[in-house]
Amino acid sequence: MSDGNLVRTALYDNHLQAGANIVDFHGFELPIWYTSIQEEHISCRNKSGLFDVSHMGFFEFHGDQVLSWLNSIGTQNFTNFTIGKCGYTHFLDQNGYIIDDMIFAVNSENSIFGVPNASMISTMWEWFNSKLPSDGSIKINDLSKETSIIALQGPESVTILRDVLGEENIVSRFSCQKIAKNDLQITGWIQGTGYTGERGFEIFIPNNQAANLWESLIKFGSTPVGLGARDTLRLEKGYLLSGQDFLWPGLGIDPEIHFPEGFLNRNSVETNVPFGLNLDHDFIGKESIMKYLESGARWHGLVCQDRGPNPRPGHSVFDGPEDSAKKVGYVTSGGPSPSMNKTGIAIGYFEDVSIGQELWIQASSRRRVRSIVVRTPFI
Repeated sequence: MSDGNLVRTALYDNHLQAGANIVDFHGFELPIWYTSIQEEHISCRNKSGLFDVSHMGFFEFHGDQVLSWLNSIGTQNFTNFTIGKCGYTHFLDQNGYIIDDMIFAVNSENSIFGVPNASMISTMWEWFNSKLPSDGSIKINDLSKETSIIALQGPESVTILRDVLGEENIVSRFSCQKIAKNDLQITGWIQGTGYTGERGFEIFIPNNQAANLWESLIKFGSTPVGLGARDTLRLEKGYLLSGQDFLWPGLGIDPEIHFPEGFLNRNSVETNVPFGLNLDHDFIGKESIMKYLESGARWHGLVCQDRGPNPRPGHSVFDGPEDSAKKVGYVTSGGPSPSMNKTGIAIGYFEDVSIGQELWIQASSRRRVRSIVVRTPFI
């Protein structure tokens, strides 16, 4: 712990040595950038980027019927996934609102790993435990505090990982395995997932191995990337951000403080995500979201067509430039795209709009910026 009770990851000293600008992120001291957001973003898109994401959680669910149990509480059909595969799912409350989203990995028929978002670790721990079978057949282990998570992303990630951990640890996209024997004697878990949309890996290892692996990956050519570029990279791919693109009302956060438009109590249908929602099984919240299948707001991308202030969370969106125009929604995530010559891009929930339609973002009190509705990803 640091002064002020902020948590330092096992790589804190490595970040300082690399010249990181450290910030408080959900109670963790993490780098926002090392050189610049723009430079780190482009490096990850064109070459590679290295991320300390040890603030994320790491749970193990285990038991003889663990896949069936998760099937009953998550929007994904877990029984469709074989050993060594990963997937994406939402967990909903009885009203259909998203509590959290999660990448999961099938370790064996009776063991599943899951990665809850940083700010939701304790909430999801309590929620999962409240849903356990009364006969004790399913158990959960919280491995978060003892585990460091390093994400290697970008077109050169395969070459770099091969040089550091060997060919046996190259897993394909959304595949996973225990880390195979290697010269660095790194142990743990690796999966072909990430939050940038690029080819890459997420590596889960004991804290005492983190610095060795981190420095080795940098030595073989990867560039450290901070939270700033992590956000612009995920925005360009249209990935949801927990607490910003959806926010569970059960957290009891004052909406006026958190977000000017109130709680982002959204469901899986509204997010328009083309994966993670499978309606061929029963799960908590399914009945509530069925009514949204034919109508309601949908999550779309916007690309700004004119120069002006960049779109930011909370900006209202209208179907015309005039004062009498109808408000159709608001931006939940937005900013300049480093990969698109700093063109403004945004995502949000909009009522009765279609791909290709023009909408106007209230980017300032005096200026509405013309934009076009698109399907994500932006690049």
